[in-house]
Amino acid sequence: MWRRCSESEMVVGSRGEWVVNPPRPPSMLRQVLDNIKHTLLPHPHPNTFSSLKNQPFSKQLSALFHHLFPILASLHNYNAQKLKCDFMAGLTLAIFAIPQCMGNATLAQLSPEYGLYTGIVPPLIYSMLASSREIVIGPGSVDSLLLSSMIQTLKVPINDSISYTKIVFTVTFFAGIFQLAFGLFRFGFLVEYLSQATIVGFLAAAAVGIGLQQLRGLFGIVNFTNKSDLFSVVKAVWIALKNQSAWHPYNFVIGFSFLCFILFTRFLGKRNKKLLWLSHVSPLLSIIVSSVIVYKINLHKHHMKDYRVEVLGPIKGGSLNPSSVKQLTFDGKVVGHLIRIGFTIAIISLTGSIAVARSFASLKGHKIDPNREVVSLGIMNVVGSMTSCYVASGSLSRTAVNYNAGSETMVSNIVMALTVLMSLKFLTGLLYFTPKAILAAIIVSAVPGLIDLNKASQIWKVDKMDFLACSGAFLGVLFASAEIGLAIGMGISFAKIIISSIQPAIAVIGRLPGTDDFGDVQQYPMAVNIPGVLIVSLKSAWLCFANANLVEERIERWVINEKSMDAKGGQRPFVHVIIDASSLTNIDTAGIASLVELNNNLTSRGVKLAIANPRWHVIHKLRLANFVSKIGGRVFLSVGEAVDACLGPKMVAV
Repeated sequence: MWRRCSESEMVVGSRGEWVVNPPRPPSMLRQVLDNIKHTLLPHPHPNTFSSLKNQPFSKQLSALFHHLFPILASLHNYNAQKLKCDFMAGLTLAIFAIPQCMGNATLAQLSPEYGLYTGIVPPLIYSMLASSREIVIGPGSVDSLLLSSMIQTLKVPINDSISYTKIVFTVTFFAGIFQLAFGLFRFGFLVEYLSQATIVGFLAAAAVGIGLQQLRGLFGIVNFTNKSDLFSVVKAVWIALKNQSAWHPYNFVIGFSFLCFILFTRFLGKRNKKLLWLSHVSPLLSIIVSSVIVYKINLHKHHMKDYRVEVLGPIKGGSLNPSSVKQLTFDGKVVGHLIRIGFTIAIISLTGSIAVARSFASLKGHKIDPNREVVSLGIMNVVGSMTSCYVASGSLSRTAVNYNAGSETMVSNIVMALTVLMSLKFLTGLLYFTPKAILAAIIVSAVPGLIDLNKASQIWKVDKMDFLACSGAFLGVLFASAEIGLAIGMGISFAKIIISSIQPAIAVIGRLPGTDDFGDVQQYPMAVNIPGVLIVSLKSAWLCFANANLVEERIERWVINEKSMDAKGGQRPFVHVIIDASSLTNIDTAGIASLVELNNNLTSRGVKLAIANPRWHVIHKLRLANFVSKIGGRVFLSVGEAVDACLGPKMVAV
């Protein structure tokens, strides 16, 4: 037996109940706790240990260790061949990383040994905790430049290298704390505020800034600016070159010669894969050969200040990283500035590291857990700040070397760190006559890898607003500072979001011929309008104060000014309005108020409002605001069901 259902019974059926009466959404506290749980016990196995309750304690302990230290899982089926690959890759990495670590430390205005310290503890910690199998950790050139340039802007006088080093360790500590919080609470969305376009522009300008800063080492300039903007550096170089006593010509000859050698070996490595090893060892080979040359040049000079070529001089070594816990400073006068610097560096470091990890994981068919990566970076930097290390992150150049060297697991990182440790313990005395110009040349040789002209060109072709953010970040960093450049890039990106959000992201949709699907009538001109029914789709993820009134006005204007076409080509007014809310993930009080006002205005014109496929949080808030009852319960699981209900009373079984 069948009967017609009344209008108020439209959603009483089981399918309507699914929509109107879902379970209560999780609270904010519940979501935060779940985030921490899924970070520590990642999806899809959050309850991995529940199945081990009845297992022996040894198995439970083994499962716990395998989860906390993913490297153990990668060691399953580990054999002598894989160990050989990892060992050779680790040695190759160390040969490549040692000069880079020292060079980046000088870029950060630190003694070279701190770069070596940072090449030991952070890689060891990260290799044990991270899910990545390829990424190589160490001091990065961009992080080093940010540290030196941002700390120099502090309005608190830094009188000596000791106080500067203390500030660097403290900034590293705060950067690690922020990274750890991002991972545990899944605040990774903060990283997304730095759009890819902004990062491309920032890295390109940072690369130029890095190259400009190394002019001091290449020319052996005595008095040089601590600023990284173009005007300040060019002015400092011009003044030094005018005053011949302010720079050392021998420095330039040696530095430029070996820079050409390093770039030439890199060119050969790209042309002939068999010579790739030469590009990897060329930095260390340059240090060895140049040190011998400089020793001969400076042989008869008894004091370092009289050397014709600037050298590193004595480097502390002979032991494992010394503790720096007591060097962390939390002085109220500077701690606010240090937190700000730590936050900025944490974001930049995370963005680059995760991008490198994802890129190389995809090349080998592996998957990484981004939140675990972020937590690992945070722990690594917090511990590093207490063991005489400064900010460490994933290195693109060293990871590429690791990949090309054929590494199998993170054991290559461990081999690299131990090799750097042995070098620090036994070989630092041999680095006394290493010319500063060589370290500058090594850093300059890495600059082209940070400038991605192809990506910038692609951004220009795809999205002009993104290119504006890219250009703003580039020009801001180049002519002002890293902070200003980032602020400009983020500001333009936010402006793009705001402009997009205030636009009434709404479209009229119709049924696609021969299907039960609906599509935008502008995108699909063949879509058929339903007589007497206006179907609109909300394309924004959030109906809020910024766009609610515009959406309401647009729908009312369509209802008033437009008319539907019937099957015979005649015109008839709209009597139903269906809002497809499938793309709407959330709504605020302003959005609800606009829907209430829209319903009142439509009702006064004899038009009925219906909602199709609202998301979980949306329907929950609409129920709390009694909006469902105000529209007579016209809430449907799909647009198709809403259309069927509007075209004629549905038949339900009794």
